[in-house]
Amino acid sequence: MKLIAIALFCGILFGLGLSLSQMTNPEKVLNFLDIAGNWDPSLIFVMLGALIVTFTGFKFVLKRPNPLFDHKFYLATKTEIDKPLIIGAAIFGIGWGIAGYCPGPVVAGLGSGNVEAIIMLVAIYLGFFTHRMISK
Repeated sequence: MKLIAIALFCGILFGLGLSLSQMTNPEKVLNFLDIAGNWDPSLIFVMLGALIVTFTGFKFVLKRPNPLFDHKFYLATKTEIDKPLIIGAAIFGIGWGIAGYCPGPVVAGLGSGNVEAIIMLVAIYLGFFTHRMISK
């Protein structure tokens, strides 16, 4: 129960951060991505802040033998850049550019009852299922 409470707290904190930074506002994100038009560079500061926290956090956390609430770290073992990675990243980027949402803000947007977020989440899961069917 303690682990679920901590995960819930972290999820709420993450969602609040996304909302406060306007990452859940597709219009703001699309203006950030529109460097040739109505460019809004303010999300650069959000991304820089996230990178600073991540790099600092990883530096300290990975010195531990294991996480606080699990028996081991679950880190990516694949290091090469291959065709599926490039195709997946391109599809992700195109979807983000069209919709103005990536998965984290979509989930945060669900909390505000945003219909666009619901449609995007359905599209994400359709992508998961399509990939699973194609990969078999």
